[in-house]
Amino acid sequence: MFIRRLISSKMSSQALFNTKILKVKPESIKFSPTSVFDGSLPVISDPETKQALLEAAQIIRDTDETVAFPTETVYGLGGSSLNDQSVRNIYKAKNRPSDNPLISHISSIDQLNRKIYSETGLDSSDILKNIPPSYHNLIEKLWPGPLTILLPVPPSNIHTLSKLTTADQPTFAVRIPSDPVARALIALSDTPIAAPSANASTRPSPTLASHVYHDLQGKIPLILDGGACKVGVESTVVDGLCDPPLLLRPGGFTYEDIVTIGGPFWKDCKVENMKTIKANEKVRTPGMKYKHYAPSAKVVLLQPTKDDDALEKQKAFRDIFRRETVEIPNLQKIAVLTTKYLDGISPAVLDDSKKYELLVKTLGQNGEEIQANLFAALREVDEEDKVDLIFVEGIPEEDEGLAVMNRLRKAAANNCIDF
Repeated sequence: MFIRRLISSKMSSQALFNTKILKVKPESIKFSPTSVFDGSLPVISDPETKQALLEAAQIIRDTDETVAFPTETVYGLGGSSLNDQSVRNIYKAKNRPSDNPLISHISSIDQLNRKIYSETGLDSSDILKNIPPSYHNLIEKLWPGPLTILLPVPPSNIHTLSKLTTADQPTFAVRIPSDPVARALIALSDTPIAAPSANASTRPSPTLASHVYHDLQGKIPLILDGGACKVGVESTVVDGLCDPPLLLRPGGFTYEDIVTIGGPFWKDCKVENMKTIKANEKVRTPGMKYKHYAPSAKVVLLQPTKDDDALEKQKAFRDIFRRETVEIPNLQKIAVLTTKYLDGISPAVLDDSKKYELLVKTLGQNGEEIQANLFAALREVDEEDKVDLIFVEGIPEEDEGLAVMNRLRKAAANNCIDF
């Protein structure tokens, strides 16, 4: 009996797939302006891209397996939102807790109506019947794009959406991605795709196909490589089913975008600010409950508290550096990811830095750059440079800063120091 269990354990730890990476050309994929409503298929001019997409679409549509693919936010790990076993395989590949809900990605509102709500033949006046009016301004301007909305699950007599996708809750999260590879995959499979980030659970989200391969090699059959993700953090998640509405997760669109574009209903939008979640507590969107975005190395987040000149900030960092490094035994290699005041800081400023190998790298000069570079930088210093400690200089929580600081607090496990 013991030998049988040992053999079974060894087999379960072996690679299940010879993971393929197929390169695709996003620029070869074109959608018509009306496709977001009527679901018309894209025109794909590059034969290799078309063949790769058809292969991936067949896996999504006809099997229980998963595919990793680029979106404008991060790479997603997708399986059919309508198939319990596909959703189980997403959780299995990521080693993700199954009470963490998944976002369903659709290619059009027509697909939402047909595949999730089982309604066909709707004319143009009824096309938005399953989307409450509170969302209409937002989706008119921000879909396709990094905006996720909560909708009521279909009535109990309509058995389409897997309860494993919703974590058995009365709402589900849905969006139309703007990345042409993602939209084409969903359209060609004609299947709503449940897709969290394509990384091992708790790790920084992937913004390159190589990040996905690092985490999920052998666990999934196929990765579509469409290059680097432009936005660099996950989608913004909003709940317009309550009054006042809520921003549940900051992301690719800013809070300011939501309030400005959403119309009068969104002017009093609140920001979900749950610091801790109980073990048995249900959450309505990914990224709220469990450890997320964390490298193997310890992360220290420097929270900006006031404007100051670079020299004063560097002096303050020297004190923090001394205090934090003395507490870690066998410390050899340290990374400092900078944004504004610490950009270009000299190791000579840090008196004790001669004891360690010190890497100083900039995240960017503005919110969009910092957001786009964030996860890739965390992965680079952790997986390639193999540092023992990472200091990250934070930014003010406005515009892109709200999403950036949300991710960094989770990456640092709330190990934050005012700076």
